[in-house]
Amino acid sequence: MYVCLCAGATSATVTDAVARGACTSKQVAAACGAGGDCGRCRRTVRAIIEQHFASVGDTARAS
Repeated sequence: MYVCLCAGATSATVTDAVARGACTSKQVAAACGAGGDCGRCRRTVRAIIEQHFASVGDTARAS
């Protein structure tokens, strides 16, 4: 699914940027362009970031 039409970034692209260490919408924009232009996708970008860190936290607690 496309998250950012301006940059042509998909949810996989944003997820990869977050997995590589981007933890703010500005860092995601620097990594892949999503959220760096018009900003309409920033809410979705932030949701992907939150989802990633929630799942990482769940995994860390299970270990």
